Amino acid sequence: MLKMNNSKVFPRFTTCAALVSLAMTSHFAQAKTSITIPQIKNKIEIDGEMNETAWANATKLDLAYEKNPGEGIAARVKTTAYFYEDGENLNVAIVANDPNPEQIRAHLSDRDKMFQDDWAGIVIDTFNDKRTAYEFFVNPIGVQGDIRMEDNNGWREDTSWDAIWDSAGKITDKGYIVEMSIPFKALRFPEAQGPLTWNIAVLRTYPRDHRYQFTNYKDDRTVQCNICQFDNISGFSNIKPSKNIQVTPTLTINRSDKREAEQANWDNGDGNTDAGIDLRWGVTPDMVLNATLNPDFSQVEADSGQLNVNNTFSLFYRERRPFFLDGADYFDGERLNLVHTRNIANPDYGVKLTGKTGNHTYALLSANDEATAFLLPGNQGSDLAELDKKSQATIARYKMDIGERSSIGAHLTNRQGDGYKNTVASVDGRYWFNDQDSFSYQAAWSDSDNNPHLVKEYELEEKQTGHAISMQLKRDTRDYTLRASYSDTGEDFRADLGFVRQADYRRAVIGGERRWYGEDGAALNQWGFWSDVDRTEDQNGLLLEEEAEIHLNLQGRHQFYSNMGVVTRNKHHKGKYFDETQFMAFARIRPVSAINVRAFTRIGKQIDYANVQLGDTFVLNSGLNWNVNDHLSIDLDHNYNRLDVDEGRLFTANLTDARFTYQFDLKSYLKLVIQYRDVDRNVELYKTPDDYDASFKGFNTQLLYSYKLNPQSLIFVGYADKGQQDDEFDKLKRTDRTVFAKFSYAWQM
Repeated sequence: MLKMNNSKVFPRFTTCAALVSLAMTSHFAQAKTSITIPQIKNKIEIDGEMNETAWANATKLDLAYEKNPGEGIAARVKTTAYFYEDGENLNVAIVANDPNPEQIRAHLSDRDKMFQDDWAGIVIDTFNDKRTAYEFFVNPIGVQGDIRMEDNNGWREDTSWDAIWDSAGKITDKGYIVEMSIPFKALRFPEAQGPLTWNIAVLRTYPRDHRYQFTNYKDDRTVQCNICQFDNISGFSNIKPSKNIQVTPTLTINRSDKREAEQANWDNGDGNTDAGIDLRWGVTPDMVLNATLNPDFSQVEADSGQLNVNNTFSLFYRERRPFFLDGADYFDGERLNLVHTRNIANPDYGVKLTGKTGNHTYALLSANDEATAFLLPGNQGSDLAELDKKSQATIARYKMDIGERSSIGAHLTNRQGDGYKNTVASVDGRYWFNDQDSFSYQAAWSDSDNNPHLVKEYELEEKQTGHAISMQLKRDTRDYTLRASYSDTGEDFRADLGFVRQADYRRAVIGGERRWYGEDGAALNQWGFWSDVDRTEDQNGLLLEEEAEIHLNLQGRHQFYSNMGVVTRNKHHKGKYFDETQFMAFARIRPVSAINVRAFTRIGKQIDYANVQLGDTFVLNSGLNWNVNDHLSIDLDHNYNRLDVDEGRLFTANLTDARFTYQFDLKSYLKLVIQYRDVDRNVELYKTPDDYDASFKGFNTQLLYSYKLNPQSLIFVGYADKGQQDDEFDKLKRTDRTVFAKFSYAWQM
């Protein structure tokens, strides 16, 4: 049994973790190629032509190695990159030769939607800290992709980050050429009087029978650090991102109409017009201040549909709003999700400061929210609590880099309103013993005051305090991974500004993975298996779950990937134990260049949470991405879920999400989104039949036109509606409709 004196664990744990991180130094020494970037004041036209004289004097770098699927072998096609800076921009050109240019994959799309095409670009670590980097990629016709990358625990990417930069691409009879001009104001870097040294990788993806990737450095898979192996690029003497002030006024116009399902006529809403303004000021090259007043934080495009049947935990939705996305990684903790800014639903103002000076990273955010909603976690489910009151949200984060890759940090979050407060403090870090072995940890403490509404509506105590601890020891090598982790979250722990949906549990997990690699040209280029076992108890020692699983992975031609596995568990639910055994499988493949298909299935025993019994589940989720031509793309997803119990079929649920996009050019598109849900239940088999509809159908549609001069200068015009049918109304009927327009323009100074 897992037993722990929680009142003593938290201070001991945090003290020991801090001492371990501070007392040790890491041991990384990688051979690097050093290159120098010249400063050339010539202005160029970004057109994919490379016909300016500046390129003749630029630094030249060949992509000599294959990174994937080959392991450091010679690149099978020639790629050359050219670099120079002009005092305000980093200018890059990449010449990508191709023996069969007719096979180049390039489609018009919105930004960050081009990663299934051919593409080329750079990854730059501007702080030379080997922890984070910026990624800038372009497909052969100029579609942009930009990403923030973290390299603390594998190559983790966030495509929601957007910068303002210029690019162009052109297909030639020998391959293609891309040009990029990246303003220094789009980057963060140390403030210095002399030259700077950055880490850089040039990447090219070449999707043919396999998805080949070429780069300028010879990747060593035995070293679990990518940026550590990048080449050094030196220069950038006395660069400054001009005034680096961006002012973005916004204007939003909308009207929403509603009607009850039994009504024939609409209750027409009033037209609303809201103006707001966003400010982004690069105080120094490594510090940015963001402020927003009366922002439009409405989300333009609909979230992807998710089925929420026979599920006791809240669903997760990603943040998409620009104010919160800029510098979002500065708030990241090591193991607990204590900051999920989507909880700040409707702020009337916000201010944020993020920066990095030397080894010190810091972030501060404050916002006044017109609404208050947060998760109430339990060990077998979570609820959403809502207050019809304003609240003030404050988030602070600090992290100190130690040695080559280790770090220690702290969080403080506070949310408070009328008679309500939630404060969370935490310490976290990661220590690297060597190139493969690391220890990560985070410990948090929460203090909550609940007003009478929360006490009555959600049966909470007036005062709640709790702890949360998570740690992992991991060994990650070329051929295998071993990991052991432990988590301990108290019954009353809450992170009202984060996404912590389970509490009152202790969990120990041990597992690993074994990998093999195919020869060059083989049908399978990688295969292996992974497995783990875990045990979960509540804070009183009651067994909640014992689980074991094993999975087989296959990866091969035509971007094929498959995962098949079996999981068996003994699980507690509402006073009873149930034995679940399930088979699951996932596969995706691109049989031809324009089509990507995928499917996931799960079959086996599954708890019926509503009626506390065991049933037989069948889940099938399938998807299709089809580039019909250079302009039109279709994305289809269908989720099917059914559960059978001894007395018969309990429910059948279907969800279809269809998106049709016509991309007119690099800046504008028209998109139609259709989402349809259909849930049928045998309510006679439910213990509380009045809580459910025997039949529910619902739909959401949206027609959206978008013109983007850049990620912050844009026009959205659209129409959306939704409707439903249930046991009370036998006809599918629209109940809500909205027309909207949004305008914004980023003034850069």
